[in-house]
Amino acid sequence: MHFDFSALYKALPSLLVGATVTLRITSLSIALGLGIGIVAGLARVWPNTILRTVAGAYIELVRGTPLLVQIFLVYFGLPALGLNLDPFVAGVIAMGINSGAYVGEIVRGGIESIARGQMEAALSLGMTWHQAMYYVILPQAFVRILPPLGNEFIALLKDSSLVSTIAIAELTRTGQIIITRTFKSFEIWSGVALFYFAMTYLISRIVRFSEERLRYSE
Repeated sequence: MHFDFSALYKALPSLLVGATVTLRITSLSIALGLGIGIVAGLARVWPNTILRTVAGAYIELVRGTPLLVQIFLVYFGLPALGLNLDPFVAGVIAMGINSGAYVGEIVRGGIESIARGQMEAALSLGMTWHQAMYYVILPQAFVRILPPLGNEFIALLKDSSLVSTIAIAELTRTGQIIITRTFKSFEIWSGVALFYFAMTYLISRIVRFSEERLRYSE
């Protein structure tokens, strides 16, 4: 029993292609999730009951159901309504919607962590609620939410392996395909794990660097 390095070496080009697909789908999902999450997070603290209720319902519904079920709902469920999506597009939409709910809670928590006196002081200076939120609250909140946002992005990258269930040839799916040809399960899964580690480590370093720069600029 020995580790077959040659099998892993031969699989590296294919795994690299799969990792590239993983990064693409994760990056697009992060962008979509950020957009949805910022809107949802702001709606949660907006002085409008309807907006707060709708945003709260969305966040609770998405966080209360598994990502895999959401992927199946988008890819297999929407065709029943006449909307057929490419697997890659369906994966990005499902992951983006899922991430948006968690980002929304992170944004809400960051905003609410700022002392209430900051908003009151801004309003007393003649700012509107929207101006105070944009110029005073959000810049401070962003510094605080950066670390949990980084954790969410890392979790999303790892959860991207679930889109392999709808035949997207990302890293995990690529590893499965290689194993069916080579029967080198331990070697290939070790390579897959190393690729995931490298990608998550890179994201964590970028987030740490950004956090340190923001603290230094303060």
